[in-house]
Amino acid sequence: MKKSMLKNGLLLALFALICTAFVAVVNHQTIDKINEQQQLELKRVLHQLIPDSLHDNELTQYCILIHDEEALGVDTPLPAYIATNQSVPVAIAMETIAPDGYNGNIKLIIGIDVNGQVLGVRTLSHAETPGLGDKIDLRKSDWVLGFNHKSLISEDDKRWSVKKDGGEFDQFTGATITPRAYVKAIKNALIYFNQNQQTLLQRPANCEVDYQ
Repeated sequence: MKKSMLKNGLLLALFALICTAFVAVVNHQTIDKINEQQQLELKRVLHQLIPDSLHDNELTQYCILIHDEEALGVDTPLPAYIATNQSVPVAIAMETIAPDGYNGNIKLIIGIDVNGQVLGVRTLSHAETPGLGDKIDLRKSDWVLGFNHKSLISEDDKRWSVKKDGGEFDQFTGATITPRAYVKAIKNALIYFNQNQQTLLQRPANCEVDYQ
């Protein structure tokens, strides 16, 4: 009986070891594939935000890390991508966080030219309510296109809020919290860019984005 139990135990241990090794191999291959897909998606989004006609560099290769919890909504560095034309900075794409979404953090990326004008905005990730708050996703609604060509006159620019709060941006029917947080995040990012433009655009590339 003891020999049988020992044999069965060894077989189970061997089976578990084989399964663990198999999962590890699959996980390694999956991570590589996920990273590759995320890199391709990042390139696609960046080229949507900053048209190829404006720059001659590969945006993902000119990445810097920026850190300002008040402006960017999170106390960790976030990547930004500088667009140049003949080595002259012409625009930047900054990742930022709206920490006060209805269901938590909303990650977005904003393209801004050297004049402080918004070139485009895209949502990178969110957990907002389907059918309501998810209109921040371009696949669900063209709402984010309403930021194109907008700029900030001053830090207290009253236009930069939803219409319910006296601003010029539409809120969603039954879901004001999401667009309010989104507009606020973009406004904060613009303030940060306007205050730090020269420093940001002259910084050397210094980051590797970890997608894991």
